[in-house]
Amino acid sequence: MSRVLLGFVLGIILLPAGVLLWLYNGKPPVAVADPPFPYEGQITHIPLEARIRSEMPPSVPVDPSESNLVAGAHVYVEKCAVCHGLHGKPAALGQNMFPSAPQLWEKHHNSDVVGVSDDPPGETYWKVANGIRLTGMPDFKTQLTNNEIWQVSVLLAHADKPLPPAALSLLRGETGSASARTTGTSSSSISAPAE
Repeated sequence: MSRVLLGFVLGIILLPAGVLLWLYNGKPPVAVADPPFPYEGQITHIPLEARIRSEMPPSVPVDPSESNLVAGAHVYVEKCAVCHGLHGKPAALGQNMFPSAPQLWEKHHNSDVVGVSDDPPGETYWKVANGIRLTGMPDFKTQLTNNEIWQVSVLLAHADKPLPPAALSLLRGETGSASARTTGTSSSSISAPAE
């Protein structure tokens, strides 16, 4: 019995000591180009998804009106595009992160889903407001108003649907007249997703 107890105590002491030695030796994969830890995706996504499910707002206080979608496009271009890209223009910065930042105006492989358009707006709201640790995704609750976070969340939820011309112009990085961008006077009905 005493040998079992001694083995248990040594295990409790040696295992953390071995992990600390490994950490201080500089061998863990911490650079962007390093391969991930075994099961890293599962270890991080399980608690993230559980937290989002428990805290995301159940209802959306912002409707997908033209004015809200255009306002969301302004927020997106100013705060999000540097990592997540524009419509038809992926962001190089986001591709050099680990994990890489999703390009929110591109279709998923083998799917018609564009960006996070298959996520509930409340989930996107939570991610924008709170950020996600160890991904490069900052929290924006100190930089954007609650309404602005909802506007960009609703915009992203509609990324696979036709958007107002003024919003599309912003999301494509076009430099048209200010009145066309803010009033949506163009008559074209082009949907955001493109292959």
